Amino acid sequence: MWIRRMAGAARINPLGVLLAWDEQAGDWARMRGRGAIVLHEFICFGVKQAAACLFGGSMVLLLGLSWAFYPPHAALARYDFLTLAALVIQCVLLGTRLETVEEAKVILLFHLVGTAMEVFKTSAGSWIYPEPSWLRLGGVPLFSGFMYASVGSYIARAWRLFDFRFTRHPQFAATVWLAVAIYANFFTHHFLPDMRYALFAAVALLFGRTWVHFRIRHVHRRMPLLLGFTLVAMFIWLAENIGTFTAAWRYPTQRHGWQMVPVSKLGAWLLLMIISYVMVSAVAKPRGQDG
Repeated sequence: MWIRRMAGAARINPLGVLLAWDEQAGDWARMRGRGAIVLHEFICFGVKQAAACLFGGSMVLLLGLSWAFYPPHAALARYDFLTLAALVIQCVLLGTRLETVEEAKVILLFHLVGTAMEVFKTSAGSWIYPEPSWLRLGGVPLFSGFMYASVGSYIARAWRLFDFRFTRHPQFAATVWLAVAIYANFFTHHFLPDMRYALFAAVALLFGRTWVHFRIRHVHRRMPLLLGFTLVAMFIWLAENIGTFTAAWRYPTQRHGWQMVPVSKLGAWLLLMIISYVMVSAVAKPRGQDG
């Protein structure tokens, strides 16, 4: 009877289709033992991760497709096309309710924060955007802010899709001060001693005992939050390699030809993850596992 009701909902709601398939797959897995149940949960985990990466994955796909196929002498510059395409993606996600208004607010905030840092970093010569464009601020095309916003989008969507709960989460005020210090260091290390190792220590001190509980289907699993930060930073580093390979931006070491982004950049992305996480937590409000 319950399955029939779900099937009825599926006819009018795409989410109903997924829920009905999930329940049917769950019944199939339960009849075939623990291995099938693990496989089913792994697939569900992958589907939810793909949904969380929807905006960021779309942007990375656009970088690759525009690099391979965008006409080099088109009236609309490639960078401007990417900016307008990112806006269209945002409108589609909001219009289809695949993204909530709260998530869109996080994306806008991180876009502003990321663009401000981009303007400073490009003026300091940390990296360049080698192609021309009209929609830019200084040496920074506006699509770049959406690349930073992709990180905030992923965290916000994953938080909702996986129903995050936490054990021994630090006080919000402490995380805000840490995020402010990290953001400031991205600027000040050009003039003052780099404090990143002290910041790594502060991250470990604040989040070292924190566990994140995430629900794939019906049961919450758990992992150390620091491990989660590190894994996401690794995926961002991979995306950054795609971005530089497609000439969306280039580091000084890549001026005469592409080479892999140094693994040391993982540390910068880990620190950036903390800023993104704190921004999202201001909206999502971390809950305890029993909360």
